[in-house]
Amino acid sequence: MKIIRLGNNKGFTLLEILIAITVFSVGLLGMATLTAVIIRGNLASEKLTTATTLAQDQVEKIIGVGYSGTPTSDTTTTEDYNSITNYSSYKRVTFTQVDNPAEGMKKITISVYWDSDAHSVVLRTILVPK
Repeated sequence: MKIIRLGNNKGFTLLEILIAITVFSVGLLGMATLTAVIIRGNLASEKLTTATTLAQDQVEKIIGVGYSGTPTSDTTTTEDYNSITNYSSYKRVTFTQVDNPAEGMKKITISVYWDSDAHSVVLRTILVPK
């Protein structure tokens, strides 16, 4: 009579396969969540970089026209949403304060907003006469 030993069977049991599938699924779900968070972070970084660039461009324009080319009294200029070419989802506000922080100086504050004013970047510079 031949004896069959069950312990020598090679392969996986159904329970082992189910546990492996569960562990694998949890890992994939974690990776999918991480991917979504990374994509949202990259989008936020892109918007922040664009807003900073728009503010810096405005600072450079103001420096280009010089002290005498800027307003002689406190002034606010607003470029509303849909008015900045190629950047319709951004709003830029330029505020000029004369005699601030000292007499004869002009403090320029540029604010760029996006996501319906939910986020913003602010750059400041001071102009003095030459």
